[in-house]
Amino acid sequence: MKIIWAEQALTAEGWAKDVRLEIGTDGRIADIQTNQRPDGHKVGTLLPAPANSHSHAFQRAMAGLTESRGTNVTDSFWTWRQLMFRFLDALTPDQVEAIAALVQMEMLEAGFATNVEFHYLHHQPGGMPYDNLGEMAERIAAAAEISGIGLTLLPVHYQFGGCDQRPLGPGQIRFGNDAEQFARLVGEAREALETLPADSVLGVAPHSLRAVGQNVLRGAADLVPDGPVHLHLAEQLPEVEEVLANWHARPVEWALENLPIDSRWCLIHLTQMLPHETEALAKTGAVAGLCPLTEASLGDGIFDAVRWMDADGRISIGSDSNIRISLAEELRQLDTSQRLRDHSRAALATTEHSTGRRLLDAISAGGGQAAGRGSGRLEVGAWADLLALDTSHFDLAELQGDTQLDSFVFAGDNTMIADVWSAGRHMVQQGRHIHRDEITKAYRKAVKPLRDGL
Repeated sequence: MKIIWAEQALTAEGWAKDVRLEIGTDGRIADIQTNQRPDGHKVGTLLPAPANSHSHAFQRAMAGLTESRGTNVTDSFWTWRQLMFRFLDALTPDQVEAIAALVQMEMLEAGFATNVEFHYLHHQPGGMPYDNLGEMAERIAAAAEISGIGLTLLPVHYQFGGCDQRPLGPGQIRFGNDAEQFARLVGEAREALETLPADSVLGVAPHSLRAVGQNVLRGAADLVPDGPVHLHLAEQLPEVEEVLANWHARPVEWALENLPIDSRWCLIHLTQMLPHETEALAKTGAVAGLCPLTEASLGDGIFDAVRWMDADGRISIGSDSNIRISLAEELRQLDTSQRLRDHSRAALATTEHSTGRRLLDAISAGGGQAAGRGSGRLEVGAWADLLALDTSHFDLAELQGDTQLDSFVFAGDNTMIADVWSAGRHMVQQGRHIHRDEITKAYRKAVKPLRDGL
């Protein structure tokens, strides 16, 4: 039994003072009591630690390397994608494991307790499967053993180069599987998770409407009946145009009409929706998986969070390309993008809750749902995914409750994170991951040949 005592904590019932929280040997919250004397590990402010609901770990090694422009093109998501394909064609399993461990470490240090890995790098350069079909899935799981993060692993089905079912291009062939091989890959991924603690989760991810056929999309949820289903949807204008031209409906319209979308689904980006699509999709109970820093970096567009949340839509936060892993900065980018678009302030606040409080509540619940994890709340029986703020930080000192959350979101960064637990594993202490030196050393070794080869 582990004991944490907090000066204040955001419990499922709201803010409470002098909170004593017990973590059971199973990694779940065993007891919460208020108005208790200091005991155990003492912290200032204790919060639920949300899940990072969308990540392509390997892209972390590209951070800062794609910011130049060619002389004859307008740079866009699509030109960036070609650079990404070229980069990943050199990655080895050892490098993927080292990069994933660093990403997971940085997620924990940023305040996330779970890595939901949208995992589509499956095969060798050239597209030949490894002798062990699940080799790369095993490397993501091995990284989680090192980092101690909670892992929701989403093997990605990627079969075609577009809605017309053209073959995959050279940069995509490491992703590709037909339906039969993908089903085997899902089985291998399930086995890879058996080495991890009981809080690990298997889901599935048809990549997008462009990358798999309609029948595969309709049956995707059946492959992992007890896990979450994630799908890229309505990210880019050319994607909308392609789906409309081939399937005679916009992506969200087609998905609403043809897919069994419910609370198991997490739909990623959704930056190209019309108002009626936003409102209808919000009513399904699915989670919008938002990645504001990456969406800004790639010029995707602005998710209509005001309309979505006013329709009781659920949201989660991911770091996607992992160019910068920061819970505070993702939330800040989400809210300020709404302000810029609408010429407003406090766009996502309500009369009941400030911006920071509303967003933290939303992504904690939505992230737990998207991860299929049963987390996101300080409540007996939930996984002990916990985040402690450093209340001695000059921007947080002497602040209380929602005002402190607002200061974290709008003035904060990772230096405000004091401790993070993932299913009771105390992986970040005094702002630093307990295996930081080991993980960063392996990462430096892994990326050097990649950068030398650019």
